[in-house]
Amino acid sequence: MTDVTRDDPIPSTPAAPAPHGERQRIKGVFSTQDVKKVGTGTTTRKTIQKGFWYADETDKGDIEVQPLNNNYVPSGPKRRISMDELLEKFAPEPEFYVQTVFPRMRELNKTVARADRHRQKGETFSAEYEYGNALQVDEENVRANFGLGLTYLSRGETGKADDIFERLVKLEAAFDEEHKHLFNEFGINLRKSQMFDQAVTYYGRALELTRKDENLHLNMARAMLEKKDFAGTVEHVLKALEINPAIDAGIKFLQWMLAKKLVPADQQDAAREMLERIAGGGKAAAQADAGGGGS
Repeated sequence: MTDVTRDDPIPSTPAAPAPHGERQRIKGVFSTQDVKKVGTGTTTRKTIQKGFWYADETDKGDIEVQPLNNNYVPSGPKRRISMDELLEKFAPEPEFYVQTVFPRMRELNKTVARADRHRQKGETFSAEYEYGNALQVDEENVRANFGLGLTYLSRGETGKADDIFERLVKLEAAFDEEHKHLFNEFGINLRKSQMFDQAVTYYGRALELTRKDENLHLNMARAMLEKKDFAGTVEHVLKALEINPAIDAGIKFLQWMLAKKLVPADQQDAAREMLERIAGGGKAAAQADAGGGGS
């Protein structure tokens, strides 16, 4: 597959061939063809629909493909296929990638980067303008959606922020590891803006996709605490401690809940048992009792 470009940062020119004996890592645009019959009887005819995909080989050797949208940039859900499937069902489109797709991807990235710089400087209206330009090209761009949502939250425009929130919770890519920093920042700002229902939905969606994350459970607990859902708060603190008993924030959270007598009666035994197990003899539970906790 010498027609595709190498896995380098977005280059200004096609990459040079790989050293002798090394296969180039696949990264570029491919096409598929779907043949369909239209009509019946003597009016039956075949139509060919051509689809374009951005393909990127992973470290494991399989291929991650993502469709191109009408603006010829990768957009929408990604899926993984085998190398055999790529070779069998997809055709390389190197000229289309270099001449059309690559320049548009580069320009989109530059637009989002400009918007991020404006937001970081507090230039919220300039940031909104640039994020808007990016979303006209790719309405599912995760960085642009997060950035625009954060821009609205910083201006106290919770109605507009809620629209972005509704879009983000439908985008699985928003919860990918590569966007972890933006994900956390957006969740924190939802709580700061007293959008507690949205925060609970937001973290709930993340937990559907990533169940074993103690920090997600603690963030959900904080959002539920704001809603005065104390049973839900304790439930998620306990889940966080089950995943990572050494997480200090979770231990202190549970101790504080006991000290403030916020742990529902039917959860108190479980809370104390967790603290005793972690402390190895009841030290953490004793600290909670000394702070005023009780049944």
